[in-house]
Amino acid sequence: MTSLSLKNLRKSFGTAEIIKGIDLDIADGEFVAFVGPSGCGKSTLLRLISGLEYITAGDLFIGERRMNDVQASRRGVAMVFQSYALYPHLTVQENMGFGLKVRKVPAAEREARVREAAGTLKLEGLLDRYPRQLSGGQRQRVAIGRAIVADPDVFLFDEPLSNLDAELRVHMRSEIAALHARLGSTMIYVTHDQIEAMTLADRIVVLRDGVIEQVGTPRELYTRPAKLFVAQFIGSPRMNVLPVERVAQGLPAGVPAGASQVGMRPEHLRLVAPEAGMLGGKITVSEYTGAASMLHVALDHGETVLVVNNDEGPRPGERIGLTIDPRDLHFFDDAGDRRSFD
Repeated sequence: MTSLSLKNLRKSFGTAEIIKGIDLDIADGEFVAFVGPSGCGKSTLLRLISGLEYITAGDLFIGERRMNDVQASRRGVAMVFQSYALYPHLTVQENMGFGLKVRKVPAAEREARVREAAGTLKLEGLLDRYPRQLSGGQRQRVAIGRAIVADPDVFLFDEPLSNLDAELRVHMRSEIAALHARLGSTMIYVTHDQIEAMTLADRIVVLRDGVIEQVGTPRELYTRPAKLFVAQFIGSPRMNVLPVERVAQGLPAGVPAGASQVGMRPEHLRLVAPEAGMLGGKITVSEYTGAASMLHVALDHGETVLVVNNDEGPRPGERIGLTIDPRDLHFFDDAGDRRSFD
């Protein structure tokens, strides 16, 4: 296990600066997820750590060693890609041990390490199969096994579950979480899926346009987002945002100084009689999802919010009132920064 430290890390392609000064410390054995919209720089940042891209400016330390000019193969990292990148003409055992063979690790040691990794990933009965004979989940486990046998200091995952169907993704998430618990290794996981990040990571790094918007535990990002962008990126359905004037009269304590926008998570809104609500409107669409229903509500002045309702609830066309516990409100200023009373 080892730690990582990024000091004012920057990456430019020509005149376009993609990573704009990242400062981040990752502890021994920590599981950290990088999330953000497409083009935010999360995969580029992972490639800078792995050595697949040159660092334009700043410093990267793995442990106590500065890694800026160290070759990728000597950084002590192993990367699992979105594509499995398995050799189709090699068996599972040969795929997993290929990197060791290139490094001229003796055959006996190579076989022992492959079998140990196969046991960890429940691949013992598949070692003689070829990739075409495996399911998508099994192929991804082989790719992870190839990383394990390298005995790296740091595991890097670049959207490893994107090619899997929904059910298999859930299963593989639990397998990766169990793997981290068994190995205790430092892991960095890039994903565009906030659910993967929330369920797997000790901490989440939210990126936007090459800078860090917020770093925190999943609970911190959900309950106390520092930025409006984070508040709407974390959580599904996304947070509703309205001008503070829409709710100010219904709040005994008023609103924090400088606040111009108020955020309300759909799952915190409650249905009440139209005349009793903090907000009122008409339901336009009801989306039944099994465990809940999402109600789209056109407010009196045209804004639309979503409500998660755990029963059938009212139907489209009905007028309803909405209320929320004031403790569940999130306030932001014009720049999108959090505002609070404390």
